[in-house]
Amino acid sequence: MKRLGYFAVSILLVLAWLVPACAERSADCEAVVRQCADMFKEKGNEATLQAINDSKGPFVKGDIYIFALSMDNVMVAHPHERLLKRMPMNNIKDNNGVFFFQKFKEIAEKQGSGWVEYLWAKPGEKEASPKRSFIMKVPGENLYIGAGYYLK
Repeated sequence: MKRLGYFAVSILLVLAWLVPACAERSADCEAVVRQCADMFKEKGNEATLQAINDSKGPFVKGDIYIFALSMDNVMVAHPHERLLKRMPMNNIKDNNGVFFFQKFKEIAEKQGSGWVEYLWAKPGEKEASPKRSFIMKVPGENLYIGAGYYLK
């Protein structure tokens, strides 16, 4: 019984650390997405897409980075995966069979912005990890952008 008490306390301590950390990461994602949307409005598509493609640019904050797709789900900018550029992403699914790019597009079209959870490999890794991304339709453009963080 005493072990169960220690276990419960351990779980509570982990949650006490994890919940604020996730909330902070969520806020960071939303902030960088909104900052990017502002740049589209202020500097236009060409300058903003160039900034998104820059792996050392203003939209890469550690493992949080912006990616951009057209509303027909073609990748138009990604700072780490150059081979994805101009690729149709509609039929891409994660290891759980989730067509998450279709979910991204649905969020952008129907809600304007929102969150999606899926599996995606961290930059430089081959194995997929759980990830949560904030997606937003770029006002006045035929694009949506997103940024996410890895849950592990």
